[in-house]
Amino acid sequence: MELYNSTLESGFILVGILTDSGSPGLLHTTISVLYTLALTSNGLLLLVITMDARLHVPMYLLLSQLSLMDLMLTSVVIPKTLVDYLRGENAISFEGCALQMFLVLTLGGAEGLLLAFMAYDRYVAICHPLNYMVLMRPRICWLMMATSWTLAFLNSVIHTSYTMHFPFCMTREIRHLLCEIPPLLKLACAETSRYEFMVYVSGSIFLMPSLAAILASYTFVLVAVLHMSSGEGRQKALLTCSSHLTVVGMYYGAAMFMYVQPSSYHSPRQDNILSVFYTVITPALNPLIYSLRNKEVMGAFRRVLGRFSFIQDGGCHIEAL
Repeated sequence: MELYNSTLESGFILVGILTDSGSPGLLHTTISVLYTLALTSNGLLLLVITMDARLHVPMYLLLSQLSLMDLMLTSVVIPKTLVDYLRGENAISFEGCALQMFLVLTLGGAEGLLLAFMAYDRYVAICHPLNYMVLMRPRICWLMMATSWTLAFLNSVIHTSYTMHFPFCMTREIRHLLCEIPPLLKLACAETSRYEFMVYVSGSIFLMPSLAAILASYTFVLVAVLHMSSGEGRQKALLTCSSHLTVVGMYYGAAMFMYVQPSSYHSPRQDNILSVFYTVITPALNPLIYSLRNKEVMGAFRRVLGRFSFIQDGGCHIEAL
């Protein structure tokens, strides 16, 4: 097969879900609404956690990192997708494709590790409450966040560099919403079976231990919750943990289908649906799942709103004088 030698100059064409959809206009509107919701909800959650001193505890510091990752992840992919549809152009440069892949792998990988640390935080808070401030002291909390970002960064550098070094075939069409490893490897003219196996192995190593740690943490939490004497405490713990598990299920389900499932089972339609799920649906739902049923977050939100209202009223009063 003839190699496509001008990929570096011409780049690729993203043939995503909007191009293949039977109702692209309706889908474009839906994705636009979800993206706006993701920006608004994650931005507000970040603002509330930053401004309210009562939320400056490990659980909410980790949650703020999750909101930051979701905000960045959806913004790396969705704005370009929406603008490309309106302009009727789906091109992306070679460098832009590499950058998008690097950022998505970094942010997605960091989120997976962070979810495991959040599960550990809930385990310590419920199973070892007396030792919570020791086991989750600020230094440990910041180390968890730094570990998530660092390991994900290193993993992303390795996979992005190796994936983009392949020669690509005559076609420039990537039948996917964004630049990711599985659809790009389908365009490679070189033998990629060994690397596909390495992606499978590294995906398993990256995802499985974190998922096992999450399941183990929540198993211990469930046992501890069932032995609680306080009905109110039991209900609060169950609500918090069920919220976390919902997020874990959405993230790990999509990630495992994309990076652990053998390449022979991938199809462009399935991959496109999965990509929409973890680039816009999950970022839009995460802050709602964590905040709507959380009295502390909702209370902080009302306090922050009250503070802004007071400042605005004070400014109007000064102008009147």
